[in-house]
Amino acid sequence: MKRLALKTFVILCLLATSIGIYGQVPAQMIGDIKIQPLMHSSMHITWNGKSILSDPYKNETYYNALASPQIILITDIHGDHLNLASLKNINTDQSQIIAPQAVTDILKENGYTNIQVLNNGDSRTIDGIKIEAIPMYNLPEDSESRHTKGRGNGYVLTLGEKRIYISGDTEDIPEMRQLKNIDIAFVCMNLPYTMDVKAAASAVLDFNPAIVFPFHYRGGGGKFSDVTLFKELVIDGNDQIDVRLVDWYQQ
Repeated sequence: MKRLALKTFVILCLLATSIGIYGQVPAQMIGDIKIQPLMHSSMHITWNGKSILSDPYKNETYYNALASPQIILITDIHGDHLNLASLKNINTDQSQIIAPQAVTDILKENGYTNIQVLNNGDSRTIDGIKIEAIPMYNLPEDSESRHTKGRGNGYVLTLGEKRIYISGDTEDIPEMRQLKNIDIAFVCMNLPYTMDVKAAASAVLDFNPAIVFPFHYRGGGGKFSDVTLFKELVIDGNDQIDVRLVDWYQQ
């Protein structure tokens, strides 16, 4: 009876691992990098014993159980990226929050002090992880756009020999198209806030990542972008790019 109970326990543990933690979609293992999609554009990356959380948004159950991440990346001031309610559910005792100045100003007003400011073009290495701040903005570039140039950041992370690009809220800007040697890319696509799937696919074909995940694809009125079409467009242009579709909105 005890052997049967132990066998059942092991099977349940394996099932829990296969479907992801706390009901999330399965984690993505890419070499020694583990990527757990969370919600919208939020993800948890673990590598070499280090923990990186990007744009924490909702998923309180996951955040409550998460050990204090070494790095928290925030891309922009909007509530689906800088979400103060979600941050309150995270143990930030051992965390360094990486953010542009506009985000930092809001965080400081709310009592956060463990912040390192990165603006477009800046880079910093923390615990062996190089972080580069990449522009993110709408086209045409003007002062009335939802995302003005210089306010928010995309990020490129270097984890060992892998380079990971997180787009933030952006359109298919020249700075994205000119990226080099990207192993894993997370690219947004949601009208009217960023870009459509055709523009996203065109940009991806230009900078040619090894693996790309469409994310942040819920747009105005709760409408979802056609990520299947995005995949078809990318593969039609370059079938060597591995396009991975996961459900960023499963709760």
